[in-house]
Amino acid sequence: MKRQPAEILREYGPFPGVEAVHGVTYDGKSVWFASGEALHALDPATGQTLRTLDVTANAGTAFDGKHLYQIAERQIQKIDPQTGEVLATIPAPGDGNDSGMAWAEGTLWVGQWQARKIHQVDPQTGRVLRTIESNRFVTGVTWVDGELWHGTWESEESELRRVDPASGEVLERLEMPAGVGVSGLESDGADQFFCGGGTSGKLRAVRRPRKG
Repeated sequence: MKRQPAEILREYGPFPGVEAVHGVTYDGKSVWFASGEALHALDPATGQTLRTLDVTANAGTAFDGKHLYQIAERQIQKIDPQTGEVLATIPAPGDGNDSGMAWAEGTLWVGQWQARKIHQVDPQTGRVLRTIESNRFVTGVTWVDGELWHGTWESEESELRRVDPASGEVLERLEMPAGVGVSGLESDGADQFFCGGGTSGKLRAVRRPRKG
């Protein structure tokens, strides 16, 4: 297992009126982050907030290439990113105890924080297709280049972990600095992760390690 300190490339925020950053996703241009009562689109190049959608957004966020998905209490909302309209809802697998969320392989991958699990979920019905067990609290979840990563935040210690999607075995760990936690997590599809900072109200870019 590889283990190294996380390299923070940039910090964004705190943002006016935002008390906490929960879920995080990326649509190829903007980083979307959930603040409880709204979703915000951030330009990662400038750090400016571009748009805000008034929707309940208190846990994970995902993007399927066209729509946003947002955990809202016990449901997952499918949202039109242009209008903020909620187009459909499905039950969240953790029944209100869900954390991060990602889109991959045509399905949603939903973290269940204190249960230390990641569920693969049918986006049409909410049916759990399979479950990966973790040995740490699960916060954000993301896929990049066939790699499954998730955040952990437990006992004042936080990491980004790459795990085997079949077995849940931990393959790589990026250790966040003391006092810095990871809530939401998303990859930019290249060499960065975007990490929500929970009640710090911040968003951070972290370098993704090169393969090999």
